[in-house]
Amino acid sequence: MANRKDRRMTGETTRSTSDCIAQMARDAREAQREVALLDDAAKSAALREIANVLRASGEAILSANAKDLASGRDGGLAEAMLDRLALDEGRLEGIAGALENVAQLPDPVGEVISRDDRPNGLELSRVRIPIGVIGIIYESRPNVTIDAAALCFKSGNAAILRGGSEAVHSNRALMQAFGEGLEKAGIPRQIVQLVPTQDRAAVGAMLQASGLIDMIVPRGGKSLVERVQRDARVPVLAHLDGICHTYVDRSADPETAKQVAVNAKMRRPGICGAMETLLIDSAYPAAAELCTALADSGCELVGDGRARALDPRIEEANEEDWDTEYLAPKLSIAIVDGLDAALGHIARHSSGHTDAVIATDENVTERFLSEVDSAIVMANASSQFADGGEFGLGAEIGIATGRLHARGPVALEGLTTYKWQVRGSGQTRS
Repeated sequence: MANRKDRRMTGETTRSTSDCIAQMARDAREAQREVALLDDAAKSAALREIANVLRASGEAILSANAKDLASGRDGGLAEAMLDRLALDEGRLEGIAGALENVAQLPDPVGEVISRDDRPNGLELSRVRIPIGVIGIIYESRPNVTIDAAALCFKSGNAAILRGGSEAVHSNRALMQAFGEGLEKAGIPRQIVQLVPTQDRAAVGAMLQASGLIDMIVPRGGKSLVERVQRDARVPVLAHLDGICHTYVDRSADPETAKQVAVNAKMRRPGICGAMETLLIDSAYPAAAELCTALADSGCELVGDGRARALDPRIEEANEEDWDTEYLAPKLSIAIVDGLDAALGHIARHSSGHTDAVIATDENVTERFLSEVDSAIVMANASSQFADGGEFGLGAEIGIATGRLHARGPVALEGLTTYKWQVRGSGQTRS
């Protein structure tokens, strides 16, 4: 099986899109049954081999990425989106390093979650197993191709990847390297497959592939996630938009507040963990200096009436601003009367992704951490840390903002389910 040529990675298929997706899913299922039997050492060795091939393929990958960047510029892609798309030697090394980090992580497959001996002598265990075949639909960021492939493979799953058209050349080059690494390690290439067409019908076919694909993970803009949740006949692990808040309490240290807020917005404005709304306590004494620092960093600011009085560069915010993920160097600012008002604003407008507080008052930080119902809640740290790698998970397949199955950065454990194993000695039920 490892030597079987993947017909869909070269050339155009003559079959319909739905037939193509169905065949990919059947091939993935066959490969997944084989990979599910591999031990941790074999999977980890394969990931390290893939990292080596990725480094050796650096010139080809960066050349492919340059084509995508040129097309993006010609097509008027925003600077923040170009930043999400761009690869360089440093970022490529980061992708290879993430593969090695995932290789070092404990394999969740086979972990005994719980064990119980029943009074009738039955021995019950809950054991982690792979979910199966996972479809991942994503946009812009080519590193997702490798992160998703690595996490699915390490957790014993097969993956069908459908990347965005803006990164098509980059994704194909990255997947070529991933596939070569798999083959060198003697692993069936069909365990991770890239959909060969950018036809939007492929997304629809994946969403309708009930019984063939076990879970869909959308990773992209609000419109993509809404379409997936609306149309899918396959279970969805949702990654919604990142309307991330930072609340600066009256007790906040001014220098800490300035450094954290500027980093949360401006380090990389186009990522889902970037701050989109800044809430400032009306009793915070250094509010004007904070707004000045953000404006001086090149951030466009909009705000309510009290915020606009702090700096002439702050334009008037409208109601839509409080519910907008800018993914750009733009920020909405509201002045609030204390922690309760901040909590109320976040409850109304947060997307449940990541929200943060800056305060020295421990009562404030503990209430904020306890009462804000988001997947990630932070105190005195930049929301840009909302990342699986930064959480020690090696990489992430996305930030899940729902309440079922997995929440926050989804990595190896989030890509498993469990089964019950029951061991008896001839018991019968009366």
